[in-house]
Amino acid sequence: MGQVTADSGPLERGLEVLEALGRAPAGLRPADLVKTTGLVRSTVDRIVATLVRIGYLRWQGREVAATPRLMELGNAYLAGGGVAGPLAPLAARLADALEESVSLAVPDGDGVRFVGQSPRRRTMSVAFRIGDLLPAERSAPGAIFAAGWDAARWERWERRVTGGTDRVFSVPPSQDPGVLGRFRERVRAFEETGRSVDDQLVEPGLVAVAVPVRDAAGAVACALSVVSHTSRHSAASLREHAGPALAECVARMQEALAAPPAAPEPAPGLDRSRDLKRELGPGFLQSLDRGLAVLAALGGRPGGMTISEVAAATGQPRATARRSLLTLCELGHAAAAGRRFVPLPRVLDLGYAALGGLSFEDVARPHLRDLVERVHDSASLAVLDGTDIRYVARVATSRIMRVAIHVGTRFPAYATSMGRVLLAGLPEDRAAGLIARSDRRPLTARTRTDPAELAGLVADARRDGFALVDQELEEGLRSLAVPVRDRAGRVVAALNAAGHAGTEPAGRTCERLLPALREAAAAIEADLAVLGAYQELPGVSRP
Repeated sequence: MGQVTADSGPLERGLEVLEALGRAPAGLRPADLVKTTGLVRSTVDRIVATLVRIGYLRWQGREVAATPRLMELGNAYLAGGGVAGPLAPLAARLADALEESVSLAVPDGDGVRFVGQSPRRRTMSVAFRIGDLLPAERSAPGAIFAAGWDAARWERWERRVTGGTDRVFSVPPSQDPGVLGRFRERVRAFEETGRSVDDQLVEPGLVAVAVPVRDAAGAVACALSVVSHTSRHSAASLREHAGPALAECVARMQEALAAPPAAPEPAPGLDRSRDLKRELGPGFLQSLDRGLAVLAALGGRPGGMTISEVAAATGQPRATARRSLLTLCELGHAAAAGRRFVPLPRVLDLGYAALGGLSFEDVARPHLRDLVERVHDSASLAVLDGTDIRYVARVATSRIMRVAIHVGTRFPAYATSMGRVLLAGLPEDRAAGLIARSDRRPLTARTRTDPAELAGLVADARRDGFALVDQELEEGLRSLAVPVRDRAGRVVAALNAAGHAGTEPAGRTCERLLPALREAAAAIEADLAVLGAYQELPGVSRP
């Protein structure tokens, strides 16, 4: 990395730590971070303490791991880059029309960075993620971007091919000297035909065709790719199959890019660093926190922000915001465009692809652990699956007598607190239909089975925002559940805490558990909002 000022050193070193943890989503011990980054242990400890306090890292036993909230930095790039937001819905429509996976990619040095993915779910499917970085020579978009390289860029690429690189690619770069000529031939073929083909360059069986999408000035803004497998298409047949729809989609995308962005004025921000510094003392790195706040703020307006706008959005002095911006530019995470600053694709190296691969269970489990430690009852997360609920995450209490349920367990929705919360998230007619189709057997002497009575209980859950089920599923078992919503406000799961009914009255159970349940649900929802900003999270049900 380049030289930075002393004040900005913590930002540089903090980004190094975040990049290292982004490549190890399961977590690392601080000693491993010392080896990976070359930083001294005391520096690593202060960086970790700061990042944990602002929510980008969490402790998992003796290891520290990135949290989904870290993805807000990558989301800022995707928002400020002006490509993913307006073009991703059009790419998704193309994927539906062709029944093939579709990708959006932008240039990142001599690499190709994915910023949009609309995969088709098949046994043989494309596993690229938003944030993945491919070598230019091993991808269809690479030839499109290389057509605009100057001599210096070509020279740097050739040095990388022949001498290696310290960049971390999602697939290994080519080390075959013969690629020097073949890649130039592919670039010439793109210049002649207007499209670029990947005939099993990434791996055997994968084929793709890519075309450029240009901005209002005629420059290549991104590459649009259709990706398939040789079990479905050859490179030639995919090109023929996708050609007309690709051309139509590119035209619509270019219209979208030509339209002026409708970005709201960034709201005045509050500099949180002073309070945190007073709270944590010298262990808190204020300049790291402020620099990351600046990076997150850059997504506030497509096309970039001025220093004054960034200062206003973060609540920082103008001089402080300027130092952070210059450091981010020096480190390759931002660039100056006239008086404005824009985030660059390298921001996605901060764990975006790895965190984007988290399952619903991965997201929920840390919050369930915290909830169990707080209330000392078992906690679970479930989704609606037909007329049943299906458990997707669970943490049991350490008590001798506990509820023996595992991920994947199914129960009838009508007789469970989570089921009633999930039914309450549906339109009334659909919820009534599911109740009517249920096998409403009395599982205990307390089980409610009458459709009208169950509809009333579901209506109560819809009004109150929770459901309590007392010994209807099993004698002695009491459960309280609240909804978990996605970023659009739709109920996608239910969160509950369950324990023995004989320890306290039902009213006391509600008083004790409801605040903690709602706080845990809000924490899960915050993670889902970050993760779901530009992609669909596997395992999240759709109403």
